[in-house]
Amino acid sequence: MKIKYMALAASGLLALSACAKNEAPVTTAPPVGPGAIAGTIAADRDGDGIVDGYYTSDGIYHAIQGPPCPPPPAPMPSRSGERG
Repeated sequence: MKIKYMALAASGLLALSACAKNEAPVTTAPPVGPGAIAGTIAADRDGDGIVDGYYTSDGIYHAIQGPPCPPPPAPMPSRSGERG
């Protein structure tokens, strides 16, 4: 008698397992980093590893416009000389 109930329960579970939904849970997007614009994709057009601009959702490229980099500092005076 127990075998019939076990077989009935197993066949019921097998039949109902086809109805189970195995959908991944919906998560939120990670926060954007400093200087990033939400909803865009960063672009490195010259391959130097520095982001040159970004693409918007409509596929248009926008170059990053910023002030030029400051010049490097002047070299330190050498210590060699009359007393060096």
